[in-house]
Amino acid sequence: MTMNEEQAPKPEISGASTSPLPKFCALAHRTQDSGGDTPIFLIVFKAASGSLHFLVDPGWRSVVCARDLEYIGYLLHDFAGRAKEQPAELFEQLSSLGVGPLVTQATGERISDHPALAQLSSRFVPL
Repeated sequence: MTMNEEQAPKPEISGASTSPLPKFCALAHRTQDSGGDTPIFLIVFKAASGSLHFLVDPGWRSVVCARDLEYIGYLLHDFAGRAKEQPAELFEQLSSLGVGPLVTQATGERISDHPALAQLSSRFVPL
C-alpha cells in the first residue's frame, strides 16, 4: 500500500454507481414459488480495508413476502453486528448464498461494471 492510499479518505456510500469500493454482492429474496423473479433488495460492499457497507431497498418490506419479513428483518440486524466482528467471513458467506429466502444474485469487483445494478443501488439507503 502506498502512502497516498493510506491517506485517502474513507469512501462514502451515497451513489454506489460511483463508489470506489472494490467488491460487492447483491442479494435477493426468493420464495418457493418465485420462479425466476427474485428482486434484489440488499447490496453489500467490501472496502479495501475489509469493512462492509450495506445498501438496502427502502421498500424492502414490500419486496419480501409476508411469511419471511420477520426472518429477513432479523438477518439484516444480525448482518450489521457480524460486519463489525467478522466482516471477511460474512462477506464470503453472503457472496455464495444459494439456499433459502435470501440468495446471492450477483457478485463482482466494481458495481460500475454492472449498469443495471448501479442504477438500482442509487435508490437504496444505508442499512
